[in-house]
Amino acid sequence: MTDLHNTLINNTIAFVKENLHDAEPGHDWFHIERVYRNAKLLAQDLSINMLVIELAALLHDIADAKFHNGDETIGPKLANDFLTLQSVDKDVIVEVLNIIKSMSFKNSFSFNQKASLEFQIVQDADRLDAIGAIGIARAFSYGGHKGRPFYNPEIKPENFTETAQYKNSKSPTINHFYEKLLLLKDKMNTPKAKELAEKRHQFMLSYLDNFYEEWGE
Repeated sequence: MTDLHNTLINNTIAFVKENLHDAEPGHDWFHIERVYRNAKLLAQDLSINMLVIELAALLHDIADAKFHNGDETIGPKLANDFLTLQSVDKDVIVEVLNIIKSMSFKNSFSFNQKASLEFQIVQDADRLDAIGAIGIARAFSYGGHKGRPFYNPEIKPENFTETAQYKNSKSPTINHFYEKLLLLKDKMNTPKAKELAEKRHQFMLSYLDNFYEEWGE
């Protein structure tokens, strides 16, 4: 890596930390750091644009729409303004913004473009952090943030087919396992992510077994 590359990444890290200093714990700097680390792991030994991967991983949740009244434009605008100020190559900015705009689970319902390997890696890195032990903690953290019950046996999980349906859902956190988290293992793009996802998926299944046993079902 060149000195310019390292300087840009360090500047990006500082920018993200500053913007997410009071973020909800499931979407804070530590989430970004884990996704960044996952992305670099998945990218090992591949012929890809590491700068795109690192920047997209670091900036993917710079202004998550969930915390900005559903506004999907704020995050890409912040990222674009920052990268432009850093004199990042235009082609790199375009690819990074495309990943940020399209990689989320909610946007996958309407995603119809061919995903680059860089896109697939950053998406997998983010999805890995949504499952397993930390994924469970993040789900309950966000549910608590939104004041949602963690379980209600009378409210059954839904099968979402559209972005709007998913965004408007206010279902209990346990339902989120069936509506998203347990689906992610089979949606991983890369072989390494599929391998890593398997253990985390099994942990979630074990957790649910214990949850229902303690609940008395």
